[in-house]
Amino acid sequence: MPTPFEISIPASAMGWRRRAGMTASVCCVMTAFVFAAEVAIADLGNRGGPEPSNIDGITELLRQDPYDMELLISFGTSTGGSAGHLALGIRDEVSGDDRVYSANFYADRARKHEIGFYTDDLMISVPKKEYLFKTVSSLGETAAFGLDFGEIYKRSVIGVRVYGVPAEEKEAVRAYFRRINADFHHQVKNTEYHDGEIKYDYMRLNCAKTIGSAFKFGVGYENLEVTSAKLLTRRRIVVAAKANIPTEMAMKLIREWNRRGYGMDVVLYKKYGGSTHVDPNEEEKVAFKDLPNRFPSVLSRDFRRKAGAYEDFDNLFAMYLLYNMGKYSVRVNEQTHRLEIEKEKIPMAYPEAAELATRSARSDSKNFLLRLPFLPLGTMFGEAADNTHLYNFTSEGDNK
Repeated sequence: MPTPFEISIPASAMGWRRRAGMTASVCCVMTAFVFAAEVAIADLGNRGGPEPSNIDGITELLRQDPYDMELLISFGTSTGGSAGHLALGIRDEVSGDDRVYSANFYADRARKHEIGFYTDDLMISVPKKEYLFKTVSSLGETAAFGLDFGEIYKRSVIGVRVYGVPAEEKEAVRAYFRRINADFHHQVKNTEYHDGEIKYDYMRLNCAKTIGSAFKFGVGYENLEVTSAKLLTRRRIVVAAKANIPTEMAMKLIREWNRRGYGMDVVLYKKYGGSTHVDPNEEEKVAFKDLPNRFPSVLSRDFRRKAGAYEDFDNLFAMYLLYNMGKYSVRVNEQTHRLEIEKEKIPMAYPEAAELATRSARSDSKNFLLRLPFLPLGTMFGEAADNTHLYNFTSEGDNK
């Protein structure tokens, strides 16, 4: 079967070669075609550039599992405190895709973001295909590539898929996101979910807090802890210890979903390591392919550590838990530039996964403190952009 760059010339057309001047023309056309195709491949993963050709196919394949929601945990891209990002996908049967809700980093009413940035809503809503894989946004030219859409070209994303969620709960979450947007548009202040004006704030009203608030106040998750970082008004200092952190909120929600009897599994959407796109709004001009791709840290010693493997119990627990619950690893094939299920295994149910993760994390964190050579019990998440060891599945479906 020919590759996308092979051209079959019918036998009847071979007579062209006998005509003077025609051979060079045919060769020029073929050369131009191949050159254009090679340029398209080189641009894969850049804003406005080509995309994997089978986005619809991989989406349909993953949607064969009847999950209702998917918590999307993005990796961090900084060398220091990489907190990452948190978004929520809700299954939509009408469109054949999930709808992803994500807090808008630039909806902070800062003067520097008034022009050239998407600020129409605080809670952005886009199809999951767009959020993960697309290079053009339905939100327009001011949407942030690698944040509002095209996440995998900038960093890896972990999806916690949730099964058995009642329809009324999903609608309540959607309604609460609409309410947050209405509060943002009307510049409302001091609500049950936030003290102060409703606008994005990295510490005080961020991605983790908006999603946690939708479940706590919109659905009635009374036991879900959604903290409020304190602002010391005289010095304008935020007490970060009370900030909502994406990974910590994810762990809280996973525990709540287990208490409610919902099933869960995990999909890893791996970073495509070839994007040469550089965000023009960043002071430091670094191509996406060269950005760090770190598991999003909780507030801990690891959060302050600029390099090296995580050693804190909470980070180890989160990594081990998500690995144990893992079902699929999805990547862009470097040769074909198509999405594929790279690896697959049988996921553990939450109680078993959490018990194993706790034992492994407790033992490994103690051994890290001793600074002696040892073999970790849990499966580590690598820091390299290709995430080589992130889901080291075996063909037999080993659940280590």
